[in-house]
Amino acid sequence: MRIAIVGVGAVGGYFGGRLAQAGADVRFLARGETLEAMRSRGLRVRSIEGDFEVASPSAFATPEEMGPADLVVLAVKATQVRSIAPSLAPLVGPKTTILPLQNGLDTPTVLREFYPPEKIIGGLSKIFAARVEPATIEHMGLSPSIELGEWDNRSSDRVRAILDTFGAAEGMTTINPPQIDVAIWEKVLYVEPLGLVGAAVREPIGVVRTIPESRDLLHAAMREVVELGIARGVPLDADLADRAAERIDQLNPAQTASMHRDLVEGRPSELEAQSAPIVLYAKEAGVSVPVHAALYAALRPADLRAHGLIRD
Repeated sequence: MRIAIVGVGAVGGYFGGRLAQAGADVRFLARGETLEAMRSRGLRVRSIEGDFEVASPSAFATPEEMGPADLVVLAVKATQVRSIAPSLAPLVGPKTTILPLQNGLDTPTVLREFYPPEKIIGGLSKIFAARVEPATIEHMGLSPSIELGEWDNRSSDRVRAILDTFGAAEGMTTINPPQIDVAIWEKVLYVEPLGLVGAAVREPIGVVRTIPESRDLLHAAMREVVELGIARGVPLDADLADRAAERIDQLNPAQTASMHRDLVEGRPSELEAQSAPIVLYAKEAGVSVPVHAALYAALRPADLRAHGLIRD
């Protein structure tokens, strides 16, 4: 199986690196300093599961150089999907499968504007990691995993083939959940409120979960996601927010979500991809999400400035 990894940030760098380490035919699409670093010194991963390097990764500057792949793993930020999707056409052949791993809910919808729906399967990743410098990834939390599946939840040859290939890699788990849409909403429930509330209070999870007021705010944001998902027909358990809060109690107290880090450090974030859809979908469904509405409104100016859409 020829695998194209699009984006060599925290997610693409870690999982692509693990697959390359296992001997899979992995080709990375990178650019700028990341491409230069991969070609000059390889890909480096510092991980709580064990550090490793890929000394000579197959790294390319353009999709045309790479050619068609059996599997395209889309690992760019969710806010980059619309702009990059058309350029990926040279990677997509008659039998190519596209596996998006973005945070948020909208990536499959965006991809269907450019590629046939049957080429796109559902996917998500679970990992706390960061790109600390070009082609250098630090994994600092969670046992890394990828969940994937057909949208109708049927068993398929291509899902089984991906599970077999990914299953050969150390330092990661690959799962075919019973319902991929439920799994995606469960991840949104876990990650998006953590980034939204963490960025608003500008404190790591250890502080957020300790102070009653900020803990209540986080829990309320989680409940809003559950209520919205149920209103949109996703069969989420009503007590899912309570269970997610318990999981957050197990995290490293210094942990932060990527959206939190980006907003606090003045970098373009995934606010528009993660939180804006929650507010929009709630309006469409007639569901009240006051925590999301208020925090999204408060954080949006900083995000617009980071994207260069507000200038002094």
